[in-house]
Amino acid sequence: MPTHPYGLWPSPFSAKMLANFYRFNDVQWAPDSTLLWAEGRGAQTFLLAQKGTEAPRELFRNLSLRPGVGYGGGEFGLGPDFAVFVANNRLYRQALTSGTPRAITPAFGGTASPVVSPDGRWVVFVHTYEETDVLASAPADGSQWPQRIAQGADFYMQPAFAPDGRHLAWVEWDFPQMPWDGTRLMLAQWADGRAHTPRHIAGDDDTPIFQPAFSPDGRYLAYLAQDADRDTLYLYDLKGGETRALLSDKIMLLPAWVQGMRAFTWLNAQRLLVLENRLGFSRIWLVSVDGQATESDPAPYTWLRQPAAAPDGQRLAFLASAPQIPERVVVWHPASGQWETRARAATESIPAEHLPVLKPISWQAEDGTTVHALYYAPVPAAWRDDTPPPALVSIHGGPTSQRTASFNAQAAYFASRGYAYVELNYRGSTGYGRRYMLALRERWGDVDVEDAVTLAKVLAERGLADPQRMVIMGGSAGGYTVLNVLVRHPGVYKAGMEFYGVSDLFALDMDTHKFERHYTATLVGQLPEAAEKYRAWSPVFHADKIRDPIAVFQGLEDKVVPPNQSESIVQALRRNGVPHIYKTYEGEGHGFRKPETLEDFYSTMERFLQKHVLFA
Repeated sequence: MPTHPYGLWPSPFSAKMLANFYRFNDVQWAPDSTLLWAEGRGAQTFLLAQKGTEAPRELFRNLSLRPGVGYGGGEFGLGPDFAVFVANNRLYRQALTSGTPRAITPAFGGTASPVVSPDGRWVVFVHTYEETDVLASAPADGSQWPQRIAQGADFYMQPAFAPDGRHLAWVEWDFPQMPWDGTRLMLAQWADGRAHTPRHIAGDDDTPIFQPAFSPDGRYLAYLAQDADRDTLYLYDLKGGETRALLSDKIMLLPAWVQGMRAFTWLNAQRLLVLENRLGFSRIWLVSVDGQATESDPAPYTWLRQPAAAPDGQRLAFLASAPQIPERVVVWHPASGQWETRARAATESIPAEHLPVLKPISWQAEDGTTVHALYYAPVPAAWRDDTPPPALVSIHGGPTSQRTASFNAQAAYFASRGYAYVELNYRGSTGYGRRYMLALRERWGDVDVEDAVTLAKVLAERGLADPQRMVIMGGSAGGYTVLNVLVRHPGVYKAGMEFYGVSDLFALDMDTHKFERHYTATLVGQLPEAAEKYRAWSPVFHADKIRDPIAVFQGLEDKVVPPNQSESIVQALRRNGVPHIYKTYEGEGHGFRKPETLEDFYSTMERFLQKHVLFA
């Protein structure tokens, strides 16, 4: 056993290694069974293609995929023998075999989620310009100027064509709703590059709809709806107009922070594959249109996303990972249960004993709600002694989001150095039912703080962490919770680390981007009536109460949480002589992407922890 104390264990994970992990954003099959995926490397994202057993190849190198609607997503769509992708605020067309990309729309506004009509003649996409969002269409050969085909709603997502090209479906919604609050499923006839006579099929201000998808024979339109505490998969019969539930009482919807997300796919005209989110772990359901359903364990993976069925209906592609498996592009054969790996986010050279195992933990809040967290013990297990380790408690962003059983590079980095690492899915997180998610409404800055403080007590009482060496950390909405805990509950955590965190609710309400314009009002309350809560729960007005050491990280190009939110906090820290680090990064926005930034970010955090937690 090494003589190194907790927090100083030699680790095979370096900051440079984490900074150079690849990111996978989507995976899709072309009609000829070519598999394509979006692969991010640093600040660039490339489109790769693999035909059969051939080596994957980049379709182009001189462009980077970059959707321009909201937080991104919806990078590419596929035609009969070509791909359409988003880069430089426009759509490009690229043959799957060879050639160079060709622009088919002007560089005008922001673009995302291109879908190609079955005949290959048209591309429908989400477009935004000067805060007006629409659905638009353009000829796939770029021969004409794009035209609006649906307008009037505040937001659009997930356009989908029927296989015969006669119908187009999409999801839309209006302020003040977010896409997980309430949306509308629309169905229109499609002809000559336009959507005709759109009809409202499902959803309302209190019922979110997710991912319309037509069956391969064109008879059904499947979609997910959260019309109870849990979700339901519905089939809408285009011939008879009837709607029936196919699979219910499962968590299946995803919070649509970005375009292009999927939770199910059609294998053939009679069967679908659906992903259930069971307390942060994926389960596979194969569901027939007659209602028969069978469940599968996706082992060795614990989290799957972006399911896509091959044209033959015999194979499915996913982005898959587990706490000990960095994300991969994989193909699953349902008949045999066999998994194939097509691409890896990392070299996977780390010995298994240096990769942490996830353990769900829970406890009762004062209101009786079961609150959830994911615990990673220090690794290797053989190096632990019988004393509780120092712990990092991570607060996820959103706040309408969730940490799952996917690979967590940050957890692996710190757990392999001798820290316990804990992800808090506080009340208000998704993945535990609608009531759990709604618990944060008009209480953001209250409920999340209560859960973070209680978690520290739970970890100490259960011997899972040293109560004198716990650190709270988080970014964006998670950074807001970090600041509020340090303001209102000094000493509960030894120190804090926050990244581009919200500090001023008034400024957030006034300055944020269109997508979240009314989000703060939902989470805290309407102004001016809720002004007292805004002031009480804004850390910037109480920053003089912070006494514990804190590290603050901020991207200077952040449009969601501008740098002035961090700078106001840092000014108070300086006035009061609170030990702190303030790091800013040029060219970074809301989230860090550049390898050099990430390398510095992790190295700085480690030095901060050594100085203010391990050696304090």
